[in-house]
Amino acid sequence: MVDVSAKPPLDREAIAAGEIRLRPETLDLIETNAVAKGNVLATARIAGIQAAKRTGELIPLCHPLPITHCSVDFEVPASRDRICITASARIIAATGVEMEALTAVTVAALTIYDMCKAVDKDMLIGGVRLVSKTKRPVG
Repeated sequence: MVDVSAKPPLDREAIAAGEIRLRPETLDLIETNAVAKGNVLATARIAGIQAAKRTGELIPLCHPLPITHCSVDFEVPASRDRICITASARIIAATGVEMEALTAVTVAALTIYDMCKAVDKDMLIGGVRLVSKTKRPVG
């Protein structure tokens, strides 16, 4: 693990994004809460936030961080062929939170996949990327 003890704590935020491609019929089921396993987006949001909080346990040599905020949001474009996922994570620390934001997006997408796999065998997760990371002095 990298030694960050000499770095000052800063207010840091990272935003990550990704998507899951699926059939419009699957999206209809999600939007009407007709998926057998339950409310897909609410479950995926919680899963993503929980994953962000546990990133240090999942990724070897990643610092375990007490994140101060995490959000996971979903958007359906007019093409209705995907769900776009955006996650943000914040912390005041000596190291960044990009891994937490990326993990939140990935686990949210995996949760959607798991909950819908019985009705859509062709889903595709992709485009997971860091959108931005910022740091500023505390206070």
